[in-house]
Amino acid sequence: MEFGITEEQQMFRDTVYRYAKSRIVELCEEADLKSEFSYEIWKLLGDMGLLGMPFPEEYGGQGADVVTCCLAGEALGHAGVDGGHLLALGAHTYLCIDTIFRNGTEEQKRKYVPKLASGEWIGCMGLTEPEAGSDAASIKTTAAKKGDRWILNGTKTFITNAPVADVAVIYATVDKKLKQAGITAFIVEKGFKGFSTGKPFHKMGVRASATSEIFLDNCEVPEENLLGQAGAGFRMVHQTLEWDRSTIMAPFVGGLMFILEECARYANERTQFDRPIAKFQAIQHKIADIKVIIEGARLALYRVAHLKDTGHPLNHLQASVAKAFIGDWGLKAVSEAVQIFGGYGLMHEYPVERFFRDAKLAQIGGGTSEIQRLIISRLMN
Repeated sequence: MEFGITEEQQMFRDTVYRYAKSRIVELCEEADLKSEFSYEIWKLLGDMGLLGMPFPEEYGGQGADVVTCCLAGEALGHAGVDGGHLLALGAHTYLCIDTIFRNGTEEQKRKYVPKLASGEWIGCMGLTEPEAGSDAASIKTTAAKKGDRWILNGTKTFITNAPVADVAVIYATVDKKLKQAGITAFIVEKGFKGFSTGKPFHKMGVRASATSEIFLDNCEVPEENLLGQAGAGFRMVHQTLEWDRSTIMAPFVGGLMFILEECARYANERTQFDRPIAKFQAIQHKIADIKVIIEGARLALYRVAHLKDTGHPLNHLQASVAKAFIGDWGLKAVSEAVQIFGGYGLMHEYPVERFFRDAKLAQIGGGTSEIQRLIISRLMN
């Protein structure tokens, strides 16, 4: 198998990198310190066209292929953009908009995709519940048909963008006995009666992403906001999670590139025993290990992107391999970076501290590393 990056794609990546470095990165530290979602950063991402990249131009997107989308995410992470806003971008673009675009009626797509792709509206996806995380088929949020409306009742938790979202793709079951066959998706607007969100969570990492619960208390959803058919939601979940385990991981890979550069710079500047610590073999090995991890992570990531671009509809095995590798070994790489910085690696003034906190999410969100291994083992048989 051969795949690569075209000259045009590389130029685009370079443009995104420079834009983020000059316009966005300077705003990230304050947002992380305050644990606040920055609408200014969001607008900059929208102005660059990065919030609706994979969608056709007629819907306000860029018509970009999956590899190009990954390159954009990688470039943002490489520039040093915080994980919180990059997580917000991923949830907005790939978990919310893409689900509507792939499964919505033409009327739904015309109504929602352009405003979401521009960043005028912010989107989220409500799947996880207090008692339904890795076991998505066990969700308890219910949907009952009443006249020309659906009535939703339940609670979602750990929902990225929930406190700031205008639109949410919500999963509910029309019959708990049906398990996954009863799961159904709905497009829910924040102004719908019975829809509300909780207070934003204060998190260890990705702190600038606004995350909270969603409460559905006899939430009234018009019939025309049913997404796809009743009972078709679990298939959409699988589509979404494949994005979650591949393209959304691109900023983590870019972040490792940023960390590698920071470690190399610091190791050449920091002296102990009358010489730069870069001269010590132990430090050299740590930097080399980070580089090895980056190369493996990029290959795993772009293999999935290439498969999606060349018409392979479902790549769960490859996506789970990429997710598990980037999550587990990425955290190892950032841990080594903190070790290289020593005591300074624990200080907020040095970016490795933030990247270490942000990196842990890659082992949890979108399916834990343990779940990825379960998927991999099952699909290998």
